[in-house]
Amino acid sequence: MRIIFLFLLIANASSGQNNTEIQKAELSINNYVTSVDNLTLDAALDINKRVTKTAALLNQKVSIALLDASGTIILITRADGVGPHNAEAARRKAYTALSTKTATLTLLRNAEKNPDTKNLNTLPELLLLSGGIPIWYKGNIIGSIGVAGGGNPENDDLIAKSAAIAELGITTTK
Repeated sequence: MRIIFLFLLIANASSGQNNTEIQKAELSINNYVTSVDNLTLDAALDINKRVTKTAALLNQKVSIALLDASGTIILITRADGVGPHNAEAARRKAYTALSTKTATLTLLRNAEKNPDTKNLNTLPELLLLSGGIPIWYKGNIIGSIGVAGGGNPENDDLIAKSAAIAELGITTTK
């Protein structure tokens, strides 16, 4: 009787170990944690210089906002003489571009054409004005830029697109 009990106890214990091993095998860190490429402060500072030079070539002074892939502000600058509202507009343009994975000028034009999406401008954080551009690396968004105060929608869009660091594979198009 003791032998049967001992045999059942051993069989039951080893069956429990198998379940634990199966559960451990099903658990993978890849199911719980992912790595995300992010724009860095160094990149944001370099992009800010490039974008400021582009604005100067157009005889414009602008506000610039750079966000990382999570939408967190890395850097906001406002050139001398640019209205204070432009800093917030730049941030919201950058957030809109990041959130929608679309340049804000394209988003604006597409939303106006479609009555089903025309109300996107009623969402509190989105700003459907040109000058917001997603920033890409290897097909993934690593951040975004918003430019405000460039004089007209085409300037804001053009200035923001100069955020690319092509020699490193950082682009403003997917």
